[in-house]
Amino acid sequence: AREELQIKGRIEVIQKKLPGMAEYRFNQLQELEAILKYLNLKLDKAKGKAYRHYMEKYDRSLSSRDADKYADSDDEVIEIALLVNQVALLRNKFLGVSKGIEYLHYQLTSIVRLRVAGIEDATL
Repeated sequence: AREELQIKGRIEVIQKKLPGMAEYRFNQLQELEAILKYLNLKLDKAKGKAYRHYMEKYDRSLSSRDADKYADSDDEVIEIALLVNQVALLRNKFLGVSKGIEYLHYQLTSIVRLRVAGIEDATL
């Protein structure tokens, strides 16, 4: 995706490809958001299961805060939390690509305005 953000070749061709590129990357970002939401639901389910386990197993000897702490350190909960973290990192990288596409649009618009103003010999 980062290679797409470089200005190489004819500006008209790049500008023609820009809307499709932005739409494609935005769709990928939406898919990542959906995966992240799904994983967060699985994380909540695993936490609830572990919490119930600790509350039922230890009866009244644990406070709800203690059971919550134990549930957070459950192996299944930690495994899902690590997966959520990886997907969130990937989503944040895609947000960076989205920002790059916005800046590419701004740069292309500025170059076109310079050319319209008659400054043809500017190099990239």
